[in-house]
Amino acid sequence: MSPNAGPLSGNATPQVSGVDAVVLVGGKGTRLRPLTLSAPKPMLPTAGVPFLTHLFSRIRAVGITHVVLGTSYKAEVFSEHFGDGSSLGLELEYVVEEEPLDTGGGIRNVADRLREDDVMVFNGDILSGVDLAGVVGTHRDNAADVTLHLVKVADPRAFGCVPTDAEGRVEAFLEKTENPPTDQINAGCYVFRREALLSIPTGRRVSVERETFPGLLAEGKRLQGHVDTSYWLDLGTPGAFVQGSADLVRGIAPSAALPGPAGEAIVLDGAQVHPEAVVTGGSTIGAGCVVEAGARVDGSVLFDGATVAAGAVVERSLLGARSTVGAQAVLRDVVVGDEATVGARCELLSGARVWPGITLPECGVRFSTDA
Repeated sequence: MSPNAGPLSGNATPQVSGVDAVVLVGGKGTRLRPLTLSAPKPMLPTAGVPFLTHLFSRIRAVGITHVVLGTSYKAEVFSEHFGDGSSLGLELEYVVEEEPLDTGGGIRNVADRLREDDVMVFNGDILSGVDLAGVVGTHRDNAADVTLHLVKVADPRAFGCVPTDAEGRVEAFLEKTENPPTDQINAGCYVFRREALLSIPTGRRVSVERETFPGLLAEGKRLQGHVDTSYWLDLGTPGAFVQGSADLVRGIAPSAALPGPAGEAIVLDGAQVHPEAVVTGGSTIGAGCVVEAGARVDGSVLFDGATVAAGAVVERSLLGARSTVGAQAVLRDVVVGDEATVGARCELLSGARVWPGITLPECGVRFSTDA
């Protein structure tokens, strides 16, 4: 490992120097609607705090302090919440895309704010346990133009694959296939040498996977893979989002930003959970929430002010701010928007979504034959 990416002492987190961070948070998060109608996906409460807070804690832990956010959708929400970043020990800057530029274009769009020769780039919706200092070390030890975090997954068919040679050099970028030649996939974290970053065209959409990286390979540039089997999850879908939040709460996914000790649940200040209610599975109960007697909340996220009435069951679901689940209702794998009401004894299953402000009457939606 290079001198600028080595351990400190004892059990301290390995530190890096001379690295800027870029976090890309411009997407609309359409797969998480209706929750992303009011807030960008990286700002949704995840284990009690906006998801970006967890990522920032990991960036800061390795000694990176200058972070540039590439924003677009609801850009003002980020700066209103985090400000200049000083409360997190960071210096945050914001660059707004006037129109969507894709990953490569988004990276190039922030170039004038960068100061260091090495730039670590993060997709703002990936939950990962990768050793960040290790990725920088791989980059510097191999004098790479770009280093990619590649994670091994059990079933790579849903992803594009990135094969590497015996020295870890990237050989190609392959589209999804039923017979992948490798189990290594692009994990959405990169280290760019400044010159490589500046080679990306300006002012238009650019895909790093389809244009930037293949183009650099064709030019003979060194693209290095940092391959591991660390925790990794794309939080783009409701199911993945609740899993990621639960894994953070239970300490399976790493973060120094949990608002309470890891365990079966995090209950934020001002929430009321009845002694006869059951809250398990890494659930988060937001500030001001109410969970009444006999209710069961398992592996779910309740945004601030949500209510789960007596005897209701909420499993692997997302409840928006100030939403209400009526008595004896059953919700499994469901998204409920802000200020929506699910009436008593309703049954919502398998991907159902209730839009903000909607009221479903008692027994208004059932899967069982009885009412």
